[in-house]
Amino acid sequence: MFADSLCRLTGSNPAMSDLPQIGLAVSGGPDSLALMLLAYSAFPKAISVATVDHGLRPEAAAEAAHVARLCAERKIPHTTLRPDAPITGNLQSAARDARYRLLNDWADAHGLRWIATAHHADDQLETLLMRIARGSGIAGLSAIRESNGRVIRPLLGFTKAELVAVCDAHHVVPCEDPSNANPDFDRVQIREWLKSAPVLLDAPRVARTVSALREAHEALEWMTAKLEPERVAVAENRATTLDTAGLPPEIVRRLLIRALQSQDAAIAPRGDTIDRALETLKTGGRLTIGDLLCTGGTLWRIEPAPRRGGNH
Repeated sequence: MFADSLCRLTGSNPAMSDLPQIGLAVSGGPDSLALMLLAYSAFPKAISVATVDHGLRPEAAAEAAHVARLCAERKIPHTTLRPDAPITGNLQSAARDARYRLLNDWADAHGLRWIATAHHADDQLETLLMRIARGSGIAGLSAIRESNGRVIRPLLGFTKAELVAVCDAHHVVPCEDPSNANPDFDRVQIREWLKSAPVLLDAPRVARTVSALREAHEALEWMTAKLEPERVAVAENRATTLDTAGLPPEIVRRLLIRALQSQDAAIAPRGDTIDRALETLKTGGRLTIGDLLCTGGTLWRIEPAPRRGGNH
């Protein structure tokens, strides 16, 4: 099952390579160690391992050394990655950003085509419930994707219990991150709630639901892309217009995001911001999103907002 998943996600058979082409993100916990053990059993020559020490916990250095020892026993190349500057701000978000940046730089430096992470079916269930609680739309409810660029997640068909069993079968003792029991984190609260939830909330069933939601999201994106040339236009004066006449609300939502991005490629408004914009523009009102002025009417108009003080 694991080997088939990895071949499907990479579009190749890693067993045919004598050089590492798949980077594994291994923290030392049971999930990522199971990823390493399964990949080593299937494609021992095709993998390389990296452990990210964010510098946030004193135990992290010992955990990275533990992974390094397990890799050395199996002759798997291993690298410990550390950020150049301390992580500040929203620690979970900043640590995630730093982790993927470090992993991408490491993969580039070692000629690795793929980065595999250890997200699994229980993670998928927790993510779906968290996004329902936050009022996410279809895109958010698509939850964790199997692939995102070079990042692949071959364990989404495995439950947490199955991954722990893999470690037990190989007599490998995983590390335990105390943050996984910290009730300040939404995911930990969801995880604790699930322990007493009805058995109907089953990870493999949820995976099928997430797959259906993802297909619906992709179909809507396909339709939006087809309509964009007809409905979104950038005029010579740099203003973007959007014709929403007769369109379903979800298509209008997606076209509005594309219209905004025609003016600012980095803008990524979601949730309450887009809901507020849709309500305002439908009634012919005006609002700003980032540095953009949006005006409703027969054609919605998006353009750079005037600078404060009237300076241009």
